[in-house]
Amino acid sequence: MGHLDHATFGWLTPALSYAMACIGAALGLSCTVRALDTTGRSRRNWLITAASAIGSGIWTMHFIAMLGFGVTGTDIRYNVPLTLLSLLVAMVVVGGGVFAVGYSKDRTRALLLGGFATGLGVASMHYLGMAALRLHGTVHYDPLRVALSVAIAVVAATAALWAALNIKSPRAVALASLVMGAAVSSMHYTGMLAVSVQVAPSGRELPGATTMQFIFPLAVGLGSYLFLTSAFVALSPTARERAAYVFAERAAAPTETDSSAAAQHTTFRARRGSVSDQEAAPATTTP
Repeated sequence: MGHLDHATFGWLTPALSYAMACIGAALGLSCTVRALDTTGRSRRNWLITAASAIGSGIWTMHFIAMLGFGVTGTDIRYNVPLTLLSLLVAMVVVGGGVFAVGYSKDRTRALLLGGFATGLGVASMHYLGMAALRLHGTVHYDPLRVALSVAIAVVAATAALWAALNIKSPRAVALASLVMGAAVSSMHYTGMLAVSVQVAPSGRELPGATTMQFIFPLAVGLGSYLFLTSAFVALSPTARERAAYVFAERAAAPTETDSSAAAQHTTFRARRGSVSDQEAAPATTTP
């Protein structure tokens, strides 16, 4: 059996992966909250952004953590198509969950079904990413720990959707994102504890890409997307802020109209007084 190291860079990769999971969760929750305050195309666009944010955050968390994964006695490579498929799965299944919550009239049913489906999808993303591993040896899994990791994923996904439905304030969103980040990280490392590797030393070159050739640049790109999208969301007014702005404009409009009417009335009175004075003035005669 090869020795598995889940933190070859120390606490750097676990801390960074947790931070990315929290950022993705916070951004996704913020977008979902805004979506529920809107209708039509605006709701759809916010939900798409939420799905991409949460999915990207989960995927980036997984593969940043995998940057610190090593097995003694063998190099590690990644199958590029399977890795990209795991990213697509993460976004699609999370999208299914948030759209179910965003459009369903029966919120409780949508929450349970969406949470279950999204949790299975998140677990599928994790194990698809693990299936993309290429090394000299055979990977084995402990079924009980795998089942536990899937259960954690389902609970985390359901909690995320519940938070999207019930949490409104920025402070509550921040707290919920910290909890969700911890849940997603727990799911990942529980799944990794289920892994064992039977190393078979070989001199042949492994197929696929190294972490620095493919995983690291992609994770940096997705991380940049999350930060830029966070800035966009932070600068975009909420539905309540827009409504307050419109109300303030409407409240100010009658005041301006009244001021204009009062000015016109004052001018009219002044002119009328001037005419009256002229009429009242005594006529002058010439000798």
